[in-house]
Amino acid sequence: MRYAVILAGGSGTRLWPLSRESRPKQLLPFIEGKSLLRIAYDRLDGLVDAERRYVCAGRSLRDQIRAGVPGLSDDRIIAEPVGRDTVNALALSCLVLARRDPDAVVAVFTADHLIRPEEELRATVRRGFEAVERDPSTLVTFGIAPTYASSAYGYLELGPSRPPAAWTVARFVEKPDAPTAARYLEAGADRYLWNSGMFVWKAATFLSCVKRFVPESAGAFERMSESWGTPRFEQVVHAEYPGLKKVSVDFAVMEPASVSSEVAVAALRLSAQWLDVGSWPSYALTLPADGDGNARGAGRVLLRDSGNCLVVSEDPAHLVAVLGCRDLIVIHSGDATLVCPRDRAQDVKQLRAQAITEFGDDLG
Repeated sequence: MRYAVILAGGSGTRLWPLSRESRPKQLLPFIEGKSLLRIAYDRLDGLVDAERRYVCAGRSLRDQIRAGVPGLSDDRIIAEPVGRDTVNALALSCLVLARRDPDAVVAVFTADHLIRPEEELRATVRRGFEAVERDPSTLVTFGIAPTYASSAYGYLELGPSRPPAAWTVARFVEKPDAPTAARYLEAGADRYLWNSGMFVWKAATFLSCVKRFVPESAGAFERMSESWGTPRFEQVVHAEYPGLKKVSVDFAVMEPASVSSEVAVAALRLSAQWLDVGSWPSYALTLPADGDGNARGAGRVLLRDSGNCLVVSEDPAHLVAVLGCRDLIVIHSGDATLVCPRDRAQDVKQLRAQAITEFGDDLG
C-alpha cells in the first residue's frame, strides 16, 4: 500500500522571533490563515488516503499537531523523544510503517514547502510510487529545475537517464558557494537540480539501507522493532533514540546509496513552483507586494516612502510604522522585535542564539 510521511520537526530558527522551539514555523497559521503543516497535509488529497498519512515530529508538539490537522489520529503522529535529524526521523517512521504493513511504499514530504500547482506534485509523486513498485530496490528523490544560482539549497548532480523520464543520481551536493551555484545553473537542469528533500521508497528497503550505511544505529532500531506492538515500545524508543547519531538522510543514506550496487537512486524532475519557506525573504514571496515592493504580514502595518520592505506583526492591536526605509525586514512578536536588512536575513539564526544566551531560553 501507499503511505505518506510528513516531516514536521525543526524549529525554523531563521524565522525567529515568530518561530520558536515551542511553536515552530510549520505550526504557525501565517500562510493565508493556514499552517505549513496543514497545507502539506491537505495537498495530499487524491494522492494518499487520509488514514495512510503520517506526521513525524517532536513529542512535545503532538497536541499542537493534533489541533492543527483535524482528523489526524494519535496513532498517525510518530513522535520523536528528541530531534536527531532526518535519517533517524525517517528510520523511525519507516519502522512503524513496515511493522504495520511489510509492503509499505512511503512518500516523504517536509512541512515547510509551498508547491504550485499541486496536481503537478501529485502526478510526479505517483510516478515515483510506480517506479518503486516496479523495482523495490529503488530510492526515488525529486529535484527542482533551478531558477537562479542559489547557495541556500542542496543540489542533485544527475547521471545517465533512467527511463521512464528519470535520471540516476551521480552525487548529492551540499549547499554550494555562489560561484559553484552559478556554474550549476549554467550547466542546466539536465545536469543539476535543486534537492527538494522529498522521496519515495519501500519502507523495508530504506531500513535495510540504514542498517548497511549507518551500522552504529542498527542495534538501536532492531531493539525498537522487537518491542513493537508491546507496552514497552515507547519506553524503548525513549531510551534508544537520544543516543542515535545525529545526521541527515542525504549524508547518511542517499549519498552512499548513489554509489552502491545493491540499491539504485533515481531522480524525477518536479516541474512546479517550489518555495522552501525557510527565511523571512522567502516568506515575503508568499505575500502580495504593493507598487513599491513592500510586503505586509498580519497585524497593523503602515509604510510611507519605503520600498522592498517586509513588515509582519502578530499583534492585531499593535501598529508597526515604517518611514523612509528600503530593503528592511521588521518582525514584531509578543516579546521580541526583529529589525534587519534583507541581505542579513540568513544571520537571524545566529542572532536568535545570542538572544537565548543573553536573555533566556524563553526567547528561543
